[in-house]
Amino acid sequence: MDHKKELKQIYKENKTPAGVFQIKNMQNEKVFLKSCLDFNIMNGQRFQLEHNCHQNKLLQQEWNTFGPDSFVFEVLEVLKQKEEGYFNAKDALKKLEEKWLDQLQPFDPRGYHQLKERKKTQP
Repeated sequence: MDHKKELKQIYKENKTPAGVFQIKNMQNEKVFLKSCLDFNIMNGQRFQLEHNCHQNKLLQQEWNTFGPDSFVFEVLEVLKQKEEGYFNAKDALKKLEEKWLDQLQPFDPRGYHQLKERKKTQP
């Protein structure tokens, strides 16, 4: 029983990193960007693509056309969290994603994002 409590404590103390990642089509260099509070979400994105149910229809279509070996999942930046004081991870993550959207410009035809998607996220 103590071992179980010990494992729970280790799990609670082990923070999963947050940040921004990309799914890159190596055939045509198109990019899909996503921010997340836990990089394990990348597995969920892969699962959706493999089961033909990803929310981004163009990405899904090209995944089906080119196959999974044509895509790479890469962490672009890990969110640095402040040790002291108030830190709003969601806001910081949103700013980090905006930074990468500005830098890479993964909008049609260079990426899988539509410009109208971005306007929705801006205040």
